[in-house]
Amino acid sequence: MTDNPTRLENIIKIIESLPDHRLLWVEKVTDILNCPHTFVLKDETFMTEDWCLSFGDALMIHHAFSNEPFTKDKFEHALVNTAKMVKIEADFAPRGNRGHDIEIDNIKYSLKTQADKSIKKNLIWISKYMELGKGEWTDQPEQLKGLVQMFLDHLKESSKILTLRCLDKTPIWKYELIEIPKEILERSKAGQFRMMTDSKQMPKPGYCTIISSDGKIDFQLYFDGGTERKLQVKGLRKSLCRIIAEWTFQPNVLEDN
Repeated sequence: MTDNPTRLENIIKIIESLPDHRLLWVEKVTDILNCPHTFVLKDETFMTEDWCLSFGDALMIHHAFSNEPFTKDKFEHALVNTAKMVKIEADFAPRGNRGHDIEIDNIKYSLKTQADKSIKKNLIWISKYMELGKGEWTDQPEQLKGLVQMFLDHLKESSKILTLRCLDKTPIWKYELIEIPKEILERSKAGQFRMMTDSKQMPKPGYCTIISSDGKIDFQLYFDGGTERKLQVKGLRKSLCRIIAEWTFQPNVLEDN
């Protein structure tokens, strides 16, 4: 319950003046904000409790009108706007910037999302980390080292990397916010390279595999030889990363969206 009666009175006056067709929209929002939900802040070094609650509300309000997971642009706007709501300095990167996406307290963040149907809860996949259009890349395995260097140079353009993952979808939604340590991805320079020379694609796709001291694959860089010439991060072990927060909720209003 609010401790600001004047604020509550003003909201009631606004609602009382709305026509029926607008009250339908208000009802959708209030219904989902009252649905069963659990918001858990696991690491307070990045996100405060108030910010965690506000971001969770933003997720729920989105799903008052959509059965589709958060996209990257919605993630960017929700993170910046909810930070501002709780008096944390935040802003977007300049339009067209190829490095970071947002700044929080003057720290540059690169943002990613994952919501594929076959998502593996303990393995992170970034389907498009960056484009590799200008890299020297045909069918020579040694060229993969140059592509990795492009990736390492790209990493320098942001301070931290966050990914918002949609682990479960309707009827019960579950999201998690993960920080991917840059030092983990920087280990790519010591990876094992393999080019798919039998592929019919040109340029040939390839892999850079990073293996831990105990012989496990920590993650792979996949150089997609398709028309987009993009770099993917595949099979990144979540145990190497930091879970910041989790949001789970069960809307009771989404039936025909």
